[in-house]
This record gives sequence, C-alpha cells and structure tokens, in this order.
Amino acid sequence: GLFPATAGETHTFEVQDPGAATSRTFTITSADVAQQPVNRTNVVDTPTGKVGYILFNTFSPFSSEADIANAITQMSNEGVDDLVLDLRYNGGGLLAVAGQLGYMIAGPSRTNGRTFELLQFNDNAGNRNPVTGEVNGPIPFYNTGLGFSLANGTPLDNLDLNRVFILSTAGTCSASEAVINGLRGIDVEIVLIGAVTCGKPYGFYPTDNCGETYYTIQFRGVNDKGFGDYSDGFVPNNSSFTFGERVSGCVVSDDFNTELGDPTEGLFAAALDYRANGTCPAITPKVSPEVTFSKLGQTEVATTALTEQDDFIATNRDMTMPW
Repeated sequence: GLFPATAGETHTFEVQDPGAATSRTFTITSADVAQQPVNRTNVVDTPTGKVGYILFNTFSPFSSEADIANAITQMSNEGVDDLVLDLRYNGGGLLAVAGQLGYMIAGPSRTNGRTFELLQFNDNAGNRNPVTGEVNGPIPFYNTGLGFSLANGTPLDNLDLNRVFILSTAGTCSASEAVINGLRGIDVEIVLIGAVTCGKPYGFYPTDNCGETYYTIQFRGVNDKGFGDYSDGFVPNNSSFTFGERVSGCVVSDDFNTELGDPTEGLFAAALDYRANGTCPAITPKVSPEVTFSKLGQTEVATTALTEQDDFIATNRDMTMPW
C-alpha cells in the first residue's frame, strides 16, 4: 500500500475527510520518481539590484554536483547582486558538494587556503582519522568538479558574495548546516529566514558487526574558526528561543499556499523585505512546532566508498568521494 515494492503497482485507499459523514476512495499507481536536486531557479529585479533564487533539495551523490554548479552559472550569467538559497527541505548529503557550494557562493578571494570543514575526533585519535588511519586533513572549499556528476577538474563559477540569504526549516540539516557553518567561518554573513535548523554537527562511519551495522558518534565538523557547537541548530536572531546558535534573520512560517520561487511566497518575500528594509514580519504562533522535528530523523555518515546504502547516504552527511 504505502510502500510498494515496484513501479506500476495500483493501490486503492479509503479515507474520510475531517468533518465528512462518509468516506471516499481513490486509486494511486506507484512510479519511480527521480529527485531533482535543483528544483527551481529565479532571478528577481529589485530597485537595488538582481536577487537570485535557487531551490536546492539535496546534496545527493547522483546529480547534485552538476545541478548546483549549473544553477550558480546561471546566477553568474544573470549578474545577480544577492542570492537566496532555499535549503528548507534539504536534509544533507555529500560534504564535498557542500564545500563546492561554499566556494561558488563566496569566491576565490575569501576561500583560498581556508578550511570549509575539519572533522574533529576525540583526544585519543591524535592527528589521524581513527577509522581510515589517514592523516586528518581539512575539507577545503573545492573550486573544481570532483567527478560525482561533473567532470573532475571542471572549473566552478562563483558569485563572489559576502552574504547569502538562506531559507530554512527544521528539515535544513547536516550538509546544509555545514554550508552555513563553513561560510560563517570565513566571515560570509548568513541571513537565515524561516525556522531553527535541525542541529547536526556530528557524524560517524557505519561499522558492520555480525549482520548488524552500528552508527556510533565519532566526530563533529568545525569550520575555519574551529566552531562546530550548533547541536541545537542555527536560530534566526528574532526568535524567542533561548537555545541554539543565533544568526541574522527572521522567524517565518513555511508557506504551503504559494509556489516555491515566487517572490510573494512567505519565506522568499521575507528575505526580499529583509534585504530592502532590514525588518522582519510579525512572528505567527504556528512557527513554534519547528522544534518538534526529530533530530534523529537524519543521520550524519562518513564513508570511504559508495555502498548499497544509497537511500540512506543520499539524505545525510557523507564523506564519500568518487575515487
């Protein structure tokens, strides 16, 4: 029913709507649905310049690298002055692609020689990764393709921005938060519009044992300034919450009535207003459930090779490289 094994299966459901006296039935046919990492882009002309918009839904190992690179190239060709990066439903994925995105936003002058993220293990690890045995080096702001879905060595375009507007919900997690933290580490201003992010600076390598696989916490990621203490999430500055790492921005309810990418959509409109006036809309009570999102719903994983866990890895912090 809810979890068909193959495409083309037909299932009939009976439901009763709230307040209805009788039930109704409907039929659904299962199908393979390919997720689009970049689902939508837009460029909005304003009196103070062009604002680009990118809806980026996953850092998956399949096509996210090429998709986000193409979207940034579009923004560069359009000559945008600011970027609104919509990560509200992006639960994470490849940290390497997150590092590429950081470079494409900030440009070479801010990222050259800087650390996007460094994995910190406990004191017993010394200067080596205790899982791989390799010297523990930083993840850089990659400025070329890495071979996931973009040819290895392909130069990446960049926007050379000193700030970025990020649209968020409690589903903004893992590699998405790594982008926020990595850019903050090189003093790129983050303006967070939406809800508190999920709070996932930690990760681990899957360890097989007698038919079971364990995911014990092994590291946290820190930025160029050595900061990685955001386990309670990044919090828009006008939030009433007393926890989390506060950043500039506004608490805004997710808008389920307006098409994403439309300048009148709630979060996007709030970002444009904040850019123009530096003010936030009134906070509505329905934003409060943002903290109910399970912080265990997404998992941060480090792995040295692609495995059969594609569905798991695709939505989480992942150290896989294509070589």
